[in-house]
Amino acid sequence: MDREAFRALVEEAIDTIPLKFARHVRNVAIVVEDEPSVDLLDEMEIDDGDALLGLYQGTPLNERGFGYGNALPDRITLFQFTIEDECGDDEGEIIIAIGETLIHELGHFFGMTEEQIMDIEERYWRGEPDPLDVEEVGRDAPTSQAPVEPEE
Repeated sequence: MDREAFRALVEEAIDTIPLKFARHVRNVAIVVEDEPSVDLLDEMEIDDGDALLGLYQGTPLNERGFGYGNALPDRITLFQFTIEDECGDDEGEIIIAIGETLIHELGHFFGMTEEQIMDIEERYWRGEPDPLDVEEVGRDAPTSQAPVEPEE
């Protein structure tokens, strides 16, 4: 898949993630690279056979003090080839993998624990909307699955 088509799937994936995350996705730079370097995999202690789909780089919101400023924008890198390798040619699976990766990396942006991030990811995998999104927008809350149309 070319980079332009992948970026279009990134935009589609943003529409599937919880609103709290989607609203802040514009506050970070989303960069698409082919795959992580060997040095990065070593630095992150990623074992052979494991995959790194994305990476957050920046200062989490909960660690920013009064004097925080004059910093480069936070950055999320999505590794296109790695995501495609995990999903094959299934664009729906690629969108879900991108959405899950964005949730995970934005969780780091918010300073969430791995457990908090996993709770949100598990709802996303099941296609369940975030409870706060349902409270705010009702049936229009984003999910990782196409909405089911009511039977007539």
